Amino acid sequence: MKIKTKLNLSVGLLFVMIVILSLVGSYYIFQIKKDTQNILTANYNTLEYSRNMLLALDAINTDKDKAVAAFETNLQKQVDNITEPGEDKVTQSLQRSFLLLRADGSNESIKSQIRQDIFEIMKLNMVAIKNKSDLAKMTAETANIWIAVIGTLCFLIAFNLMINLPNNIANPIRELTESIRQIANKNYSERVHFMNHNEYGDLAKSFNTMAEKLQEYHNSNLYKLSFEKKRLETLINNMHDPIIGLDTDNVILFVNDEALKIMGLKRAEVLGKSATALALSNDLLQSLIRQSNTNDKHPLKIFADGKESYFEKEVVGITITPTGEDRTIAIGNVIILRNITIFKELDFAKTNFIATVSHELKTPISSIKLSLKLLEKPNTGTLNNEQRQLIDSIAEDSERLLKITGELLELSQVETGNIQLNIDKSDPNEIVNYAVEAVKVQAEQKQIEIAVEGDEKIPQIKADHEKTSWVLINFLTNAIRYSSEGSKILVQLKTEGDTVIFKVIDKGKGIDSRYKTKVFDKYFQIPGSPKSGTGLGLAISKEFIEAQHGTIGVESELGMGSTFYFRLTMV
Repeated sequence: MKIKTKLNLSVGLLFVMIVILSLVGSYYIFQIKKDTQNILTANYNTLEYSRNMLLALDAINTDKDKAVAAFETNLQKQVDNITEPGEDKVTQSLQRSFLLLRADGSNESIKSQIRQDIFEIMKLNMVAIKNKSDLAKMTAETANIWIAVIGTLCFLIAFNLMINLPNNIANPIRELTESIRQIANKNYSERVHFMNHNEYGDLAKSFNTMAEKLQEYHNSNLYKLSFEKKRLETLINNMHDPIIGLDTDNVILFVNDEALKIMGLKRAEVLGKSATALALSNDLLQSLIRQSNTNDKHPLKIFADGKESYFEKEVVGITITPTGEDRTIAIGNVIILRNITIFKELDFAKTNFIATVSHELKTPISSIKLSLKLLEKPNTGTLNNEQRQLIDSIAEDSERLLKITGELLELSQVETGNIQLNIDKSDPNEIVNYAVEAVKVQAEQKQIEIAVEGDEKIPQIKADHEKTSWVLINFLTNAIRYSSEGSKILVQLKTEGDTVIFKVIDKGKGIDSRYKTKVFDKYFQIPGSPKSGTGLGLAISKEFIEAQHGTIGVESELGMGSTFYFRLTMV
């Protein structure tokens, strides 16, 4: 018989017995409940009415009208609650006696008759309560017998399943697991033998077939492995990017011709050797393996192909999942050097062009501003309103052009590595005060309050005072631009560990999460924002702060404002 059939029959029988047990229990519980409710409704209420009528009868001499009304009310309830044999005749006799009592309230013989009738009604209901209680007791005893019988059957079936079923299932699985372990250890002669004509028998047959095929494959795949190894080596050697493969102990597993060329080494000197040992006499290899598990953002400058070339390092971690296991393990790293020389040359040409154009633009822009100053003097002539508006517009555009050319010159200095930093001890409070004072006029034009909040006794930092102030001014200028009139901008100055953090917090419209990682990119402007700049301010700020070994970032949610910050190290 199939295991599935056995399980279905055993569990199905147990399920049916449990259902029967539930139905029997529910039925007898309902019967007991019904008997109990019957006693309460039919008999207990009658006893309560009878007691109330006796109390009203005793009080008839003191307050006849009230007692008669109470008696009549409970009598009517009793008439509506007649449930026992003979109770209707006694109740009718009680009604007749009550009518006589209402006419003559002082007649003691009538009262005596009424009491006898009430006692008779109470006696009938007391007897009924006892009979119904006995009936409920019998129902409960019958329920106990049936539940005990069915429960015992369920226990026997479950106990039999608990004893036999685990062994029937676990023992073949244990034997199969051991056989699989032998196969994993390359013992392909292992076989399993299940004689039962069930699923395990089919599994054993399939397993033995697989083991035979693995044994056959194991005896014939060495040539294929050698062929695939040579094909992989040829593929790696034909790649134009230098590639070096390392294991977890930094032993060089493979290296292509391009990598050997830039390192100036031969293949026999490299393969199977420790990269750490070779790095002692090879500066390039030393820089490559210094952080072989991380990607370096800065390009490497290497003399190759008769000129200085630039390479971008990428480290790819190699992991595998062993057969039969769930977790992955690291087996090494592959270092790939991508040749970006052509892109660097184009970038240098672009930077030099921008620097030249920006420098050449500053002279005519300065001349335009000087001419505007001369036009504004009274001795050059009186200006009408339209001429005054034109001059103001030209002055505003000239100032914007001058700012753009200044940012482009700053960017060209950063990109060419000609940025001049004067790092010295600087007071963070002086930097904040200088930046707030520089944007004071802009803030007043929009009626924006700039508040400064900071820890007491902020220590000095290692920073370029001018460049750091420039970054903070850029943050404040952006905050003023994107804040509504009458709002508030908060400048926070705090210490965190061995660093001082500068924060500019505004209540503007915030930045969508899609653009937070791009705001420090060159020429990037958030879609939908006013095109009032070049998109270089934050990019230059990032370069200035990172050149001082600091960090810069932004925290923002759409509609909740933005917080721009940077950290610099204490002295």
